Amino acid sequence: MSMSRPCGRPLPLLRALLAGSLALLLASCAGVKVPEYQRPDTPGKASWSRPAVSAADTIAPDWWREFRDPTLDELVNRAIAGNFDVKILAARIQVAEAQIGEARAGALPTLDVGAGASFEKSTGQSFRKQFNLGTQVNWDIDIWGKVEKGVQAQTAEFHATEADWRAGYLTLVSDVATTYFQILQLDEQIDRQQRALDRSRQILATFEAMLGQGLVPRTQVLRQRAENNALTRDLLELQRARGLAGNALATLLGVPAGEFTVPPGKLQERVGLPAVPAGLPSELLSRRPDIVAAEFRLLEAYDLVGQARLAQLPSISLTGRGGTSSFALGDLLKSFTFGFLPSINIPAFDPSIKARLKTTEAQTKVFEHEYQRTVIAAFEEVENALTNLEAHRQQRTELQQQIDQLQIVAAQIQAQLREGLVSQLEVFETERSLLAAQLALLANHQQILADTVTLYKALGGGWPTVEVANVRR
Repeated sequence: MSMSRPCGRPLPLLRALLAGSLALLLASCAGVKVPEYQRPDTPGKASWSRPAVSAADTIAPDWWREFRDPTLDELVNRAIAGNFDVKILAARIQVAEAQIGEARAGALPTLDVGAGASFEKSTGQSFRKQFNLGTQVNWDIDIWGKVEKGVQAQTAEFHATEADWRAGYLTLVSDVATTYFQILQLDEQIDRQQRALDRSRQILATFEAMLGQGLVPRTQVLRQRAENNALTRDLLELQRARGLAGNALATLLGVPAGEFTVPPGKLQERVGLPAVPAGLPSELLSRRPDIVAAEFRLLEAYDLVGQARLAQLPSISLTGRGGTSSFALGDLLKSFTFGFLPSINIPAFDPSIKARLKTTEAQTKVFEHEYQRTVIAAFEEVENALTNLEAHRQQRTELQQQIDQLQIVAAQIQAQLREGLVSQLEVFETERSLLAAQLALLANHQQILADTVTLYKALGGGWPTVEVANVRR
């Protein structure tokens, strides 16, 4: 009996190890729950404080055609095809798509094949040769779905990059439209400024003639020359601004600055005022690309938390090995050795797993707050656009009435001038007031166009609604 007891000790030890492994397995499974994604709460908004005027039912995907300007349509098409910011965003989509396959590859078996030879010569020994060929197959079975959670996280990132591209596309079209409107406004301002300068030069010639006859003092002539200097300076400034705006538009089109110019035109004659688009606050959450991108990245954070929690569970690996060796190359394939090694790995103590879980959980809060911030900023953008649009439309009415009244005054002053009741100076002052009001109306027209573009962009620019959820690709 005393001889058999030492031989029986390994059995209780093996049982204890198995019991301990089972306890560790149960402990690792306890408390591991993959979080389900839910859209975070954001301050609700049922309606806009300033309703849209003459609102359309929907926003068309090609909403810029509502301005009824073929030149703008052509510029947008060129920008979409040539802009490098949009190309970069499109390339990032391809990268994100490739990374989905990279994440999915973690659940697939791997195969390694190797071949080698050794040659050895020792003193007093004959020359020895040995050849070998081996292969090994490894497969980490994704029994808990850890790899699949990683695939879902990368798929969410892929959809976020798609939304980034849509947001970049929308920003590009908006920038092209507003820059184009600015160029046309500057063209019309330059035309009016040139006419004002020509008129001022005529006035100067008149004053100089009157000075020669002793009808006006020299100070009047000097004052008019100073007026010409100011008008010339303003004209040069407008021409400079026009050049810079043209360079900005060329860059948006993907063309070197200076190699593309927009033909001169008149903003009020070429570009129409479209109807104000409609939209509800709730639609922003699933239509605006920046909000969609922020929510997909929040979903990605949830998936990474799930993957980190599943990493606490045991993993099962299957390993198969096979090979052959011989002292002669011709005999290499005559005999083979095979082996199969299943194994289970229980993460009993791995600080990196716990640390990774805490990191991913903390990052989730960051993405949640970023999503909420994006939603709040979107509400502000729409409200600001509506406020600006309403105010500028009301100002347009006042400016138009002002111009109508000044035109009547100008006509009456001209009639009084022919009858000798007023001086030429009063006519000039009336014309100057009328020109200032007309320039203000032109600037107002450009502001309304820019406000409308901003509103289209703020409401999502016609992109379809997107449901944020985990899907397989």
